Amino acid sequence: MEKIAVYTLRPAQDADEALLLEIYASTRADELALVPWDAAQKQAFLQMQFSAQQKHYRAYFPHATHEMIESEGQLVGRLYVDRRETDIRILDVTLFPETRGKGIGTLIINNLIKEAAEANKSLSVYVESFNRSLGLFQRLGFVKTEESGASWLMEWRAGS
Repeated sequence: MEKIAVYTLRPAQDADEALLLEIYASTRADELALVPWDAAQKQAFLQMQFSAQQKHYRAYFPHATHEMIESEGQLVGRLYVDRRETDIRILDVTLFPETRGKGIGTLIINNLIKEAAEANKSLSVYVESFNRSLGLFQRLGFVKTEESGASWLMEWRAGS
């Protein structure tokens, strides 16, 4: 019998900073494997990029929720969402590599779809065209509405 994915969300706290950096670092691991930097240089780069990303989210999306994703008592990722008047924007949904493919991401997105449908809002997310999560969003009914370089704005609308 296949196990059903479950998760809980809790607000990110200052004490989560190191975990958030670790989650962020997991998204850059493949890229950093290609550069000839030592561990200290890679860590400095990751810290700089993570800090810049956090400042950007707080400056441009000051009302967004920043939540930690937990499953079976373990931290498995992060979810940042900006709820606007007519749209719910997923700023970031990241799961640790070892927890991907277990249905948690699908469940999170489906719950956001349900929230958007009940509020008569669209649900949107920017996804890089080469990101493996693009297929997930397409399977769940998101369509590309904008393209900016390698980033696509994917949108779900009720009835689509």
